[in-house]
Amino acid sequence: MNLDKKVLACVDQSPYADTVTDAAVWAAMRLGASLELLHVIDRELESSHSHDHSGTIGVNAQENLLTQLADDEASIAVRQREEGRSFLNRLRLRAQAAGMAEPDMRQRHGSLVETLTEQHEGVSMVVMGRRGESSTTTLRDLGRNVERVVRAMDRPILTVTDSFAPPLHVLIAFDGGAAARNGVEMVASSPLFKGIPCDLMMVGKDGNREASKQLQAAQSTLTASGIETHCYQVTGDPESAIATAIKEQGIDFLIMGAYTHSPLRSLFMGSHTTDLLRAAKVPTLLMR
Repeated sequence: MNLDKKVLACVDQSPYADTVTDAAVWAAMRLGASLELLHVIDRELESSHSHDHSGTIGVNAQENLLTQLADDEASIAVRQREEGRSFLNRLRLRAQAAGMAEPDMRQRHGSLVETLTEQHEGVSMVVMGRRGESSTTTLRDLGRNVERVVRAMDRPILTVTDSFAPPLHVLIAFDGGAAARNGVEMVASSPLFKGIPCDLMMVGKDGNREASKQLQAAQSTLTASGIETHCYQVTGDPESAIATAIKEQGIDFLIMGAYTHSPLRSLFMGSHTTDLLRAAKVPTLLMR
């Protein structure tokens, strides 16, 4: 195991925590890396659940109220720490049952993005749910932290939905940009995808010679590393094309560049990372 590199699993007390743990265990074991389960208690969510004590009150009553609020906050903090510790212990046992010998645990108060930024050294990959703890009370189909984390981190981010199984067929959504090329290099060089067939797909207009050259170069990189690769170009809307390929080709894992502008931008014209994430119902590795 490479103890200098770790897979960081961002978990919260949502239905997606088990899936995040399973995906992180798979990645850590394939990479020979350590695993850390990170639980961040978000101060924003804490404050949003606080009661409204506004109003005109007397001096003594105000002092008593402040004392009561301080006691209540301390009690809440203790309860949250204990609940978080129990939650992490359960996930740790799940990771061990899946074959991860010594998963680490870490609990913090604050912002997830700030915590990840502070701890990014030594992290080879971040794993997080496509949605989070608030998913049970909101109609959003993409969690509020996903874009923030991807934009803040210069590490691959694996986003998962409500289930995870080791992938059998990978699709790289290739647009010729630096992030997509990084994805190709990672697949070619990393033990994460060794032995897994890969489709390399570019969405755009037929007859674009520069696009064809980029695609052929990417295919050569993959085949040179011994990866079975199927390469093709399709026309149409990237969101629809990727969703169709996932369904028709039996794709169970997607790799794509995130929140970047490629030199062949016209090939992904009008597409957005967020829209593609909504369309892809499979685990998706985002590259910067």
